[in-house]
Amino acid sequence: MENSFFALMFRMKYIDRWSLMRSNIAENLSEHSLEVAIIAHALAVIGNTYLSKNYNAELIALKAIYHDAPEILTGDMPTPVKYYNDEIRTAYKAVEKTATDRIISLLPEEMKQTYTDVFNLTQEEKTLIKAGDKLCAYIKCMNEIKSGNPEFKAATRSTEQSLEKLNCPELVIFKEKFLKSFFEPIDNLHL
Repeated sequence: MENSFFALMFRMKYIDRWSLMRSNIAENLSEHSLEVAIIAHALAVIGNTYLSKNYNAELIALKAIYHDAPEILTGDMPTPVKYYNDEIRTAYKAVEKTATDRIISLLPEEMKQTYTDVFNLTQEEKTLIKAGDKLCAYIKCMNEIKSGNPEFKAATRSTEQSLEKLNCPELVIFKEKFLKSFFEPIDNLHL
């Protein structure tokens, strides 16, 4: 149905993440997208503040909100499956592209270009959003382990390795300045 783009976006809350894992803390795509947007925005601000970059932090946050929107149609493909080999990775990228095109087709013609631009990422935007995405996955894994769920030990290790491979100085600064507080009780956050 034409003009159903926004109704479809509101269905992010029905897409559960970590489908192959037993989770103590449920997470849906809507929650995940907000958290990635917060972190990606922070990474852009860090780049501008400490590394003399000239990122458009607000645009990066907006693009991060939509970064997993194709999963409304495809579901959340588990990372071990999505990246199993080059053939599956390539096929899944084609599926994501088809889903993105279908989602954009649900907009009125005069709005399509604006949202096409939102779904198209520069290499810098991809790096920051991917770093935010992986950092959110790491935080999720650590919180699951902290809640007594050993199911996330291997995912924590592989996510740590992914974070190290990103070559993102903004992420290094974020981790040094802010990451520790994610694992503190609220009473220690000095409100």
